[in-house]
Amino acid sequence: MADPIVVGVDEHSALSAVTWAAREAVLRGASLTLVSVTARPGSAGVPIEAPAGVFEGADEDAETLLARAKAIAMTVVQGRSLEITSVHSIGSPVPELLARSESARMLVVGTHRHGPVERLILGSVSAAPVAHAHCPVAVVRELPHVQPHQIPGPVVVGVDGTASSIPAIDLAFEEAALRNVDLVAVHAWSDIDLHKVRGSRDFAWDTVRTRETAALSESLAGHVQDYPDVKVRPVVVADRPAHNLRKHAETAQLLVVGRRGRGGFPGMLLGSTSRTLTHWVSCPLIVVH
Repeated sequence: MADPIVVGVDEHSALSAVTWAAREAVLRGASLTLVSVTARPGSAGVPIEAPAGVFEGADEDAETLLARAKAIAMTVVQGRSLEITSVHSIGSPVPELLARSESARMLVVGTHRHGPVERLILGSVSAAPVAHAHCPVAVVRELPHVQPHQIPGPVVVGVDGTASSIPAIDLAFEEAALRNVDLVAVHAWSDIDLHKVRGSRDFAWDTVRTRETAALSESLAGHVQDYPDVKVRPVVVADRPAHNLRKHAETAQLLVVGRRGRGGFPGMLLGSTSRTLTHWVSCPLIVVH
């Protein structure tokens, strides 16, 4: 039961994230750690002069949330074995989750999407772990019409043809095998929208597609041998990887991408494609370091 699945629990994003994390833990034979963090004056992001009364009842609320989250996780188990640990910490959620990511198999965070502002930026408790965690991070949206543990469809993975996407491919094959579903591997030749580039209509796409299809097959070859029961559906497109991954994610139960794409600089922790997808996909998204 080493390397648990860790999920952040708060009043805004807990339920769908907990449900998904519990199912993931059961699939992997891992333990589940529920983490709720209560702020105090002087803790990160909280002025030391903040009135103590502001936090009155916070500990009790946190314990109630954790008990609720554990009950939700147990409904997913349905008689199967799942070790659940509840942790109530004092401080700031982001440092706590990042510290726990060092020994976690996966970190799961929830996020909402209500209006235009929320569509443009994830809350800091979700965004910071995606960019800085030491393990894969699953982002699970809290949407009323989506039950993440009941979503049918394949696993989708983004393949950019570089070494940076190999860890994402590894995890995507593993997830598809655990779920006994197909794997859709999406590879885009260009990161930009070619329709906006002058003269792009003149390039020989058929020739490029043949070459890029071969490159995609090469990226997947070793994994296909390791997971012979996983049916792979390769998809090669000319451009706009975020757009095409989002399109395939509409009918997927999970989307897996690397944290930094082929054009990322060493100091850039989150590539443009993964950053865009964290804002816009409805299915659970795993971002892999």
